[in-house]
Amino acid sequence: MVAGIAVGWLLRKHSFKIVGVVLIVLVWALLFFLGIEVGENEKIIGSLQNLGLEALLLSVAATAGSIACAWALWRYIQRKEGCNQ
Repeated sequence: MVAGIAVGWLLRKHSFKIVGVVLIVLVWALLFFLGIEVGENEKIIGSLQNLGLEALLLSVAATAGSIACAWALWRYIQRKEGCNQ
């Protein structure tokens, strides 16, 4: 990661439009191979129902927390902008 940061810093003045496409393709490939790995693991497949419930609860809690924080930030920004006018 440090090497990538260093190369990015050295080449910061160049435009690499293909990097975004390459990153998307690599992320999809990683997700695909992760799915293969999970699919062949019998322990995970056997406990998928419990994992699904836990994942659902974590997702709902994380989404609710994100919404609450975004709302609080929005209110804070609106109040600050109202004071400056």
